[in-house]
Amino acid sequence: MKVPATDLAFRIREATPDDAETLVELILELADYEKLRHEARPDPEALRAHLHPDASPRCEALLAEDPATGEALGFALFFANYSTFLTRWGIHLEDIYVRPAYRGRGIGFALLKRVAEIAVARGAKRLEWQVLDWNEPALRFYRKLGARPMQEWITMRLSGEALERLGRDGTDV
Repeated sequence: MKVPATDLAFRIREATPDDAETLVELILELADYEKLRHEARPDPEALRAHLHPDASPRCEALLAEDPATGEALGFALFFANYSTFLTRWGIHLEDIYVRPAYRGRGIGFALLKRVAEIAVARGAKRLEWQVLDWNEPALRFYRKLGARPMQEWITMRLSGEALERLGRDGTDV
């Protein structure tokens, strides 16, 4: 795939716990874009703790920013996962987001490429993520990179009261 041309200078760096508030701001923008703001309740103090290098479990994030001003242009947040079939680690990309004014300038590509470089450097055998089925620009972008949808798999989620009930009581269905 051809790397998109950009007239914008930006850098990508590892986020630190001190970036938690900036990441929360970007997460809320992403929630708005995905029409899921009603579900978003990011906690900067929790994120600060989870980004700490000694946290276990731990998440990691990359920030794309304007080198002149330090303005955050986008982010990618990811964490390790594991494949029992491959008996190898992988990376789950939880979110990738570029602010609307900066889209189409190679920032999203650069963020995803950097996550892939981290995966390869760590010996990961998979880089996986989810995308909303209505997000055609993202789907086109990912397909151009060679990603393929895993349509035979259905994401299941246990949360809230159902998770508490199962995790606390183990109550039968």
